Amino acid sequence: MSLAYPQDLSGKMFTFPLETSWAHVRITTSRQHLAATTVCFRYFTDLTKEFGMFSMATSSHQNSFTIFKKARTDHFQVFVRDALAEYYGQEYKINTWQSLCSTWDSSTGLTQLWLNGIPSARKFITTSEINGPIIIVLGQEQDSHGGGFDIKQSFVGMTADLHMWDYALSPVQILNYSHNITVPEGNLLRWGSLEFQKTSRVEIEDAMF
Repeated sequence: MSLAYPQDLSGKMFTFPLETSWAHVRITTSRQHLAATTVCFRYFTDLTKEFGMFSMATSSHQNSFTIFKKARTDHFQVFVRDALAEYYGQEYKINTWQSLCSTWDSSTGLTQLWLNGIPSARKFITTSEINGPIIIVLGQEQDSHGGGFDIKQSFVGMTADLHMWDYALSPVQILNYSHNITVPEGNLLRWGSLEFQKTSRVEIEDAMF
């Protein structure tokens, strides 16, 4: 696995070209407490199986904040501290760039999923805050803290423009992100200065959008 140091990935994308039980990107953050968050990224895939889209684990909760795509085309899941909210009716498409954002705020316990600027219903998930050493993984879904990968849940495609905040973005800010209009860069993770490690079979290429 390559060494972790901040890199400017502006205009770049991660390419995951092969279904494996090991190829992934591990992202570094020093934060060990979250009372709220928003995660936004863009992705391109032709997958019709289930797969992990964003996987954040702590030692006590393997799905501390996880976005998961089920095999049914309109079915997404968001986990916070292993609690689950399920979303149906999303217009998931293959072979095109899509933007996805998800928010959660412990003050209300509500989560929401935005696909290409279209919001889901807001759903209660948990008011408990996230605590503990955080490991974030792209390309795989963690079933343990930093591991437990399953080839059947691996991602094949491209991911870009990842940002993460320690608060819930407003609907207007999420719409702006979805339409490539300037929003505040993530204050936890930002694509322009991302500290990460990647395995082989994950490539960094010029973005194609």
